[in-house]
Amino acid sequence: MLRFVIAIPVAAAVFHSSASSAQNVPALPNNVATGAYFSTGDYGLPDDTSIYFIPLSYERSVGNWNLQVSAAHLQISGYGNVLVNVGGVGRTEFVELEQDLQTTRTRGVGDTLLSATYQWPTYSENAVFMDLGFEVKLPTADEYAGHGTGEVDYGVQLDVYKLLGTTTLFGTLGYKFRGQSTLFDQMSDSGLVSLGFSQPLSERWSYGVIYDFREAASTSSGETHEILPYLSWSPVPAWSVMFYTAKGFTQDSPDIAVGAQLGYRW
Repeated sequence: MLRFVIAIPVAAAVFHSSASSAQNVPALPNNVATGAYFSTGDYGLPDDTSIYFIPLSYERSVGNWNLQVSAAHLQISGYGNVLVNVGGVGRTEFVELEQDLQTTRTRGVGDTLLSATYQWPTYSENAVFMDLGFEVKLPTADEYAGHGTGEVDYGVQLDVYKLLGTTTLFGTLGYKFRGQSTLFDQMSDSGLVSLGFSQPLSERWSYGVIYDFREAASTSSGETHEILPYLSWSPVPAWSVMFYTAKGFTQDSPDIAVGAQLGYRW
């Protein structure tokens, strides 16, 4: 179950693996993926903040467990109040000193994610499939460049999915426990919910839509609501490509995002 470190692709990648399991696609123990992501939004400030993100992820299946490590290179252009995989954090000094704001452009390595997901065994295609995931974020990103908080974070989430004819329904319920950052001192723990569906167009093509809700990530920001339509193509069982776009509906969400993900299994 590939879990990239941008909030929206998380849900899409979770679905892609879950739906494959539910549809009895042959399990392959190794999975490597990369992609590209771009988002932009004003996050309540005079000018937009843009994020360019290139992740790399490796997953290994061991029994009912999926173990994954992922890292990324990123570039952020903006005021510094937007964090990857978090969104706008609404730091009060940006509002109070708005007349003195200056945008900057920084690039570097993002945080590293380690995750372990347990897939509960099931014995019927009509059953509800469930995965329980645990995640640790290692602070390899430079917090002074606005690439992360500089602290270790933890996460837990439950993924549920079910086949109804040719349609796969899926949902995620999770919670993030964030370390106390000295630079981003208003960060707080928060929950998340994702709901979506997938529908095949043909043997190799499928499409779907995901709705993503996240509680406020800091005491000076608000909740986020985003919707993501996507298109997935698997030319052969070992390869998969996914294209997606996303629209945010709150101040602390990106106005628009686009991305692609390429995966290979063996």
